[in-house]
Amino acid sequence: MKHYALGLDYGTNSCRAVIVDVTDGREVAGAVYAYPGGEMGILLDAKDPNLARQHPRDYLEGTTAMVADAVAQARDADADFDPARLVGIGIDATGSTPLPVDAGGTPLGLKPEFEDNLDAMAWLWKDHTGHSEAAHITALAERMRPQYLAKCGGTYSSEWFWSKILHCKNAAPDVFAAAHSFVEHCDYMPALLAGDTDPAKLARSVCTAGHKAMYADAWGGLPDAAFLDAVDPALAALRDRLYTKAVPSNHRAGRLCEAWAEKLGLKPGTAIAVGALDAHLGAVGSGIREGTLVKILGTSSCDLMVQPATAELPDIPGVCGIVKGSVLPDAYGIEAGQSAVGDIFLWFVDHLVPESYGRTQDEKFKGLAEAASRLRAGETGLLALDWNHGNRTILTDVRLSGLLVGQTLHTAAHEMYRALIEATAFGALTIMKRVEEYGVAVNEIVTCGGLAVKNPLLMQIYADVTNRPMKIARSDQACALGAAIYGAVAAGRRAGGFATVAEAQEAVCGVRETVYTPDPGRNAVYRELYGLYRDLHDAFGTAEWSGRLNHVMKNLIAIRERERG
Repeated sequence: MKHYALGLDYGTNSCRAVIVDVTDGREVAGAVYAYPGGEMGILLDAKDPNLARQHPRDYLEGTTAMVADAVAQARDADADFDPARLVGIGIDATGSTPLPVDAGGTPLGLKPEFEDNLDAMAWLWKDHTGHSEAAHITALAERMRPQYLAKCGGTYSSEWFWSKILHCKNAAPDVFAAAHSFVEHCDYMPALLAGDTDPAKLARSVCTAGHKAMYADAWGGLPDAAFLDAVDPALAALRDRLYTKAVPSNHRAGRLCEAWAEKLGLKPGTAIAVGALDAHLGAVGSGIREGTLVKILGTSSCDLMVQPATAELPDIPGVCGIVKGSVLPDAYGIEAGQSAVGDIFLWFVDHLVPESYGRTQDEKFKGLAEAASRLRAGETGLLALDWNHGNRTILTDVRLSGLLVGQTLHTAAHEMYRALIEATAFGALTIMKRVEEYGVAVNEIVTCGGLAVKNPLLMQIYADVTNRPMKIARSDQACALGAAIYGAVAAGRRAGGFATVAEAQEAVCGVRETVYTPDPGRNAVYRELYGLYRDLHDAFGTAEWSGRLNHVMKNLIAIRERERG
């Protein structure tokens, strides 16, 4: 008898559902729901470019809509499909995306008295309003608890849990006072579907706890009360209303309750896995294993690697955390990434590209790619820094911004577009070099996400810059597939699922035939350009740098003239 698993993936602009046949890994249905709130699902404030929130109502309505759509598709596509044969549900979401909730676990944003209050909504991962709070936490941890920082790359980020909670307390004391607790999005959704959102009872993901909230079993879970009291006494008081234990996603968060089973047209009692961050489950859906770097390419990027829990693994400065069980249950997950990739290209097209490349957004992207692909590496004479939304890795500094060097009165939009792609590739190479510097071998790179599938120019540039073949995960929805894998593992083999994640990956994961291979000639040019990129990177991004930059423009010109022949 065939069995199926459901993966639910809650992203930045939309959410999606994938139904997987666990016998052969075939994705029998996939549905996407675009969040209607704000701009492309993001609630913004024109007075503060660092603010980014989401309405929890979009999560609820999106769940109902996308699951109903996926179930209908599965019925049409597979004569054997029956919702009763769906054995498990897995869930991923962005993070850190905490929701302020009342004592029963209801998000404050769903309550009438807070319906128009941005601070009562979900604080989306890309919200950087807590940058000063992050600096405060980092400074205190350096002095009091350096071990906390050692496991999260040396700097606490404004994208993470405590920065956002402290900023909520400072900027929105009414919301902070009304919030009994704060729950990560990926923890809230499994609890909601299981019918009990009590923040004292719901399962918490070690993925978000470890990478975003300084949680580690080595020091007893969350940061200790004395440290939090030094940060702010309100955080120490909140600590007891959060959680004491976090677990990997092979644990079960609960079972589908009657009410949500009826809404979704599924079987009550279906196993629900503990949630996790979207990128981490994207790595699972891409077949991550030791030696594989999985690069999720979307609005931002996230780089994931794993090392056996038995291995010696040093602390790596500048990464977003080293957490046992955050990707695979019995391995350390290493996270890094870039705060903006696709978002940079989208900003460029929406604000700076003339209609001569096309009238619509899609037409402009197509026109830029066609023109940029005809250029040789180094031919533009341009060099950019990929910090339009700050730097996540390896500098962990949201106060950094983008830069484009080498423009002339003849510079065209497609040349700038290529330079922006190259900048994100140089940022990716910087991350790879950092983890290799600390003894983590990168034997292969597997990519997933919209850019990996839809942007061959970018993929070829990444191959040429990194001098590594760029593979692409077979699934268009690797994050949702990874969630489905954990749903099937939470169900267990006896119920028709899997005993282990490795067993599930063997059955359902794979890569595509298309592989982007590096060109030695282009790589030679990019090695020159990367040296100049690192000069800019270190000069603008580090306090320790001392040197000169007067060679950068002249060298760019020399490379440009040579490549133009």
